[in-house]
Parts: sequence; C-alpha cells; structure tokens
Amino acid sequence: MSNDRKITADMSIFEVIEKYPETADVFRKHFHGGCFACPAARMETLNDGASVHGLNIDDILEELNAAAE
Repeated sequence: MSNDRKITADMSIFEVIEKYPETADVFRKHFHGGCFACPAARMETLNDGASVHGLNIDDILEELNAAAE
C-alpha cells in the first residue's frame, strides 16, 4: 500500500463518503449501497467493512483512491 493515498484503510466509511462523494459508485458496487444508510458507517473503518463483507481491502482502496483523483 502506498503512503501517498488520500484514502486509507483506517478511515471510517462515513468519512470517505463525506470527503470524497465521487467514491459513491465504488461503495455501491462492492457494498451494494448499504453504507449510505448504515449507522455503523460512522464508526466502522474501511478495513472493518471490507472484512465483514469478505472483500480485499487493497482492491477496495485502489478503486476508492482512483475514484477520488
């Protein structure tokens, strides 16, 4: 993982959605849009969310950071 990424695994899902609304399609694709209404999104990190959904965090971060560019 590169240190120059805007979005990191320890950021909360809500923080990413709020700071980078252009990532919404990535969340819809991998998390089926549930993040937008989920109360846990405010506290749950991207790493936590990826783990719960059985997703590879590195793949998610790559897509999120590409969308945020």
